[in-house]
Amino acid sequence: MAEVTRFFRTVALCLLLSLASPASGADWRDDLPFDLHGFIEAGLGFRTQNDPQQSHDLNYGELRLQLEAYKAVDAMEFQFRLDLFRDEALHEFNADLREAHLLLTPTDFADLKVGRQILTWGTGDLIFLNDLFPKDFESFFIGREESYLKAPSNSVKISLFPGIFNFDLVWTPIFNSDRFVDGERLSFFNPFVGSKVGERLKMSSREPETFAKDAEYHLRLSKNIKGYETALYGYYGFFKNPGGFNLLGEAIFPRLAVYGASVRGNLFKGIGNLEIAYYDSLKDQQGDNPFINNSQFRFLTGYTQELITNLNIGLQYYLEHMRHHTRFLRALPPGFIAQDENRHTLTLRLTHLSFQQNLRLSLFTFHVPSDGEWYLRPSVNYKVTDALSATVGGNIFTGGDGRTFFSQLEDNTNVYARVRFSY
Repeated sequence: MAEVTRFFRTVALCLLLSLASPASGADWRDDLPFDLHGFIEAGLGFRTQNDPQQSHDLNYGELRLQLEAYKAVDAMEFQFRLDLFRDEALHEFNADLREAHLLLTPTDFADLKVGRQILTWGTGDLIFLNDLFPKDFESFFIGREESYLKAPSNSVKISLFPGIFNFDLVWTPIFNSDRFVDGERLSFFNPFVGSKVGERLKMSSREPETFAKDAEYHLRLSKNIKGYETALYGYYGFFKNPGGFNLLGEAIFPRLAVYGASVRGNLFKGIGNLEIAYYDSLKDQQGDNPFINNSQFRFLTGYTQELITNLNIGLQYYLEHMRHHTRFLRALPPGFIAQDENRHTLTLRLTHLSFQQNLRLSLFTFHVPSDGEWYLRPSVNYKVTDALSATVGGNIFTGGDGRTFFSQLEDNTNVYARVRFSY
């Protein structure tokens, strides 16, 4: 296949670059008026089974170049990060501006960051309660590097450090949704169709897009209390993933407010965390509209510890409790799936480092007992040199009835490989 040929050509290029003298690369960058870094990466991933909703088995095939520039002048910092890539799965060239922001520090107790930036907060490991910043679930499910789960947003962030507590306010003038599964690359279950759909029947959506009127507001108050990181959160905006459907069958993003809190700190021989959030579905507070998500109470607790030298374990329990579940069932049209009142999720992360920490073995699993579904993310990463690394892994979806969150993605199960040369 042409994709495989291009992949191995890029691997050969990365090997040649890694053997080149690092001094020669440092010379020309020393003359630049800013710091320049980045990488070249080739990635390839194939489904392990036939997906009747997609025309080919390749769901991840990329040649990616990242350019990252940084400049600091007095109380100002500028960060720029751009990805240019060829996407073989969608047969297109693309660009993804990851960051382009200016950070100002006018005083010792205030920061102002303006522009395109990647933001995150909260205590969960790959589970997000009070982190309502955009996520890229397609990247996560096909095998891109884990950091690509965090998507950029065009925002203004104000941070104040008065001493009593820390204050962060983020204003996003136009709503930024998650990069969600829509059928173009990955198939999923569409309740309006009553079956799985893919590239021939992409999900159409209607996103809020009016400047200022459709803005998002994120708030965090945080304080370290005797070594424990505590925080209160607030959010006003919209469901980040489609939170309902209109009568045309288009996915919509209803109004949403979220209120939450978290604590994280030392516990026994490791680190424990606890986080809660209330999702207030402002367009369906009574819970009797079956086409808009009900309000929810969400709860997360976790624990991480180094079991033995270079072997770490992380465990989490996550609960989503639907409010007004009885009203939801009464209003549900015939043939539509009845969601459970309580959805329980268990996660496990195992990480082992060896060969002077150059070899990293990792496994992350999601298990939803009520739905009988599993999502497993095994990976092996080897650091060949300081500049060259290789990764192989998989995204394995199994169990369930093919209509729940993870089980609907079963036909997208894949294995992948990535090779990256950093400069």
